[in-house]
Amino acid sequence: MSSTFPHINPVTIGVAGGSGSGKTSVSKAILERIGTEHIAYLEHDAYYKDIRNIPFSHTKIINFDHPDTLETELLVEHIKDLKQGRTVAVPIYEFTTYRRTDQVKMVQPQPIILVEGILIFAEAELRKLFDVRIFVDTDPDIRFIRRLKRDIAERGRTVESVIEQYLTSVRPMHLDFVEPSKRYADVIIPEGGQNVVAIEMVAARIRNMLENPEQRTIPTRR
Repeated sequence: MSSTFPHINPVTIGVAGGSGSGKTSVSKAILERIGTEHIAYLEHDAYYKDIRNIPFSHTKIINFDHPDTLETELLVEHIKDLKQGRTVAVPIYEFTTYRRTDQVKMVQPQPIILVEGILIFAEAELRKLFDVRIFVDTDPDIRFIRRLKRDIAERGRTVESVIEQYLTSVRPMHLDFVEPSKRYADVIIPEGGQNVVAIEMVAARIRNMLENPEQRTIPTRR
């Protein structure tokens, strides 16, 4: 994509939803339609704390779905820096060892800041930074199946460990934090990346916002 946009304050977009909802698919679809050269892409998952700093559930399974597992204050700082035109050093998290590596990913300021994560609307300080809030809403059974396949294929988990984690931490935390945060969304996209019509509409609106700085928000459904 060769389009250029006015040098204005960045449009900041949040994409939230439950684990396995299709957030990444929606984010990638936006990246493809708008152009990666225009977007600073941040994943909340990159800001997980090391395993020794993560709270445990009552069954001693690591509770990666609780807000305290993430260094959200650093993500907030990075978004503010990008808005001010400063490059940020994003942590790189290794899920097989549950630790941050010694490396970082340098993300440069762009006209769009796109942030993805299950809990980004559950945190008030983070939530208020978004011009557009998108929630990807997918049925629980579909989300579980997707998570099961991903964790086995990409993270070396067993079926039993994925099921136990889902029942003891993923599902309870979804009900406590993720699902309630849906009320803050401006746009709800059912079925994630498979909803091409909704994605096309969102992408068109984002381009319009970039080309017309006075139109900085999507009218809410409320």
